Amino acid sequence: MIQPLTDTIQGVVNFTWPMIIISIVVLVSCRISYLVKNRETERFVIYKELLMLSFAIYILCLFQVVTFQDDVTWASNNFIPFKEIFRYNITSRLFIKNVIGNMIMFLPFGFFISYYLKNEKIWLTLFITLITSVAIEVVQLTMIGRVFDVDDIILNVLGGIIGYLIYHLLSKIGEKLPSVFKSEWFLNIISIIILIGIIVLI
Repeated sequence: MIQPLTDTIQGVVNFTWPMIIISIVVLVSCRISYLVKNRETERFVIYKELLMLSFAIYILCLFQVVTFQDDVTWASNNFIPFKEIFRYNITSRLFIKNVIGNMIMFLPFGFFISYYLKNEKIWLTLFITLITSVAIEVVQLTMIGRVFDVDDIILNVLGGIIGYLIYHLLSKIGEKLPSVFKSEWFLNIISIIILIGIIVLI
């Protein structure tokens, strides 16, 4: 199961890579200009800047994947919950791509929404994820020529909830850690290490 999932993620990275590079250049240039202009009132904190950049790039990648990736020609609209989910063999590559992939795609969404809203209530993350996913499916159906699939909405919402739970799990763990592990300099170092690790893996 790990290999198909890795292949799917690698495929998304390869598909969005040119847009990622351009986005990083534009976003970093704008952010640096803003910080320089407002240096008296704005502080540069590495881990916060990396989180902000990651969220922006994630949203752009999500936009590119859901608007430019073609559906297979035989696919049709699905308005029956769980119809498509249960159609796949749980060990098949299609299950990994279309079921696990749809959940993973919205996992960062739930995490970032919870982080930036400091959200303590799961219903808010659920609502925002639901609205976003429904909007994507409707736009795909009415403007892009792709199919509408209610199972995609269900899976996206599940992914958003998992992201919410991960955020709160990390928050609870963080509360119990010594203050040194919550300090700005330590979080900056961890962020840089994670960034280097992602670059190496890609």
